[in-house]
Amino acid sequence: MTKTTNNKILLNHIFSLFTQSINLSILLLLFSLESLFILQKWGPIYHSLTSLSLLIFTITKHHISTPSPLYLVDFSCLKPPSFCRVPLSTYIEHVHMLDFLDGDSVSFMARVLKHSGHGEQTYLPPAIHHIPPKSSHHEAMNEARLALFPVLEDLLSKTHTSPEEIDVLIVNCSGFCPAPSLSSIVVNKFNMREDVKSFNLSGMGCSASALAVDMAHNILKNFKNSNAVILSTEILSTGWYPGRDQSMMVLNCVFRMGAAAILVSNKRDAKRRAKYRLVCSVRTQRAFDDKGYYSAFREEDSEGFTGVTLRRDLLQVAGETLRSNITILGRKILPYSEMIMYAFSILKKKYLDKSTEIYVPNFKSVVQHFCLPASGKPLIREIGKGLKLGEREMEAALVTLHRFGNQSSSSLWYELSYIEAKERVKKGDRVWLLGMGSGIKCNSLVWECIRPIVGEAQRGVWADSVDDYPSLGVGRN
Repeated sequence: MTKTTNNKILLNHIFSLFTQSINLSILLLLFSLESLFILQKWGPIYHSLTSLSLLIFTITKHHISTPSPLYLVDFSCLKPPSFCRVPLSTYIEHVHMLDFLDGDSVSFMARVLKHSGHGEQTYLPPAIHHIPPKSSHHEAMNEARLALFPVLEDLLSKTHTSPEEIDVLIVNCSGFCPAPSLSSIVVNKFNMREDVKSFNLSGMGCSASALAVDMAHNILKNFKNSNAVILSTEILSTGWYPGRDQSMMVLNCVFRMGAAAILVSNKRDAKRRAKYRLVCSVRTQRAFDDKGYYSAFREEDSEGFTGVTLRRDLLQVAGETLRSNITILGRKILPYSEMIMYAFSILKKKYLDKSTEIYVPNFKSVVQHFCLPASGKPLIREIGKGLKLGEREMEAALVTLHRFGNQSSSSLWYELSYIEAKERVKKGDRVWLLGMGSGIKCNSLVWECIRPIVGEAQRGVWADSVDDYPSLGVGRN
């Protein structure tokens, strides 16, 4: 702990005590004045004066205590080392070499991979390149360092932020939860302050990154003038399923290596350098319903091997969860005309014409860019269909899936990075980040761009490949 940090903590305590003393003194003064007016039996005008003063004090205190806007200063996405690249043919060749898989299992994995939407440049961690893949704690720790350290270093460098300036740290990773926690490992590596508020999220699935932003927003409501960093990844080394249950083998085929680091802030000066301001966030889930709870479930198979079972009704449950999420989101951002048309269609279907289709609100009227769950082409297109999105609105998700694969919770930031690399985000535009994960959970973040964003194609994770993807396409591969 440096002398500067100790001084900052001391000054914060002094300022807090000073503010509380001022508030208490004002209230005592007003109370004393009112008591004096009563004892002296002065006229009503004096009582009105103290009442007006109390009202002004209350309004001013409420205005000062209102949480500051949350700004997205910047974010970074990991580009894994080239030696981690796994072409589709290489993946299938390695699968053929696994003794415990029979011909049907290999054929099944090949079909899943063929329809996954992956291209030839996705990445897997070093442990999965071994035959058979290694799933030790040591390998998982190496993967965590390989994913988290470089992406955080890049974020700190591009935002000119020191580790000591981080007030809140949130690390999310669903399947790997070591002791000490991943957040403690990051605090130790970057020598962060002793009073940094660190949190570790596990088991939250592909929605965890959006959830972590919402969590940071709520935490910063109680801590003014603060920075929060979110690290989002999925450690695959411990998630490899070594069995032959096809419902569990899917994740072996579709998950790929990735990580993102996000800096959000409610500091007064953050507005001058930030890219986005948070408009609203919405969280919904269906864990209360057994169908949703068990739709993606980590368990043991009949031979004792642990994996994640994906059940056939997953898409249906995801659709139900999404509908409840966008209903709440719509109330916050849609114009009244869209909400009236939606409500009228429901009433018409219920009381007049059962064959009437429920009106789908036009979110494109208030949101210009969409980052959808990159879990697979069927889900992307199903969500796009449900929201009446065109190819251009689904492009970021489809292209990210092709170039980097399904990177779980960090995929949303690769999608936003792609939109920025194409220089499509203009000042005043809104971006909707939609995360969906096991549970089943759905999390929406709507951001508003507050400054021009240019030059990202030359310095971001898409620098060497953005030109391979012409608009509305998925590349040459």
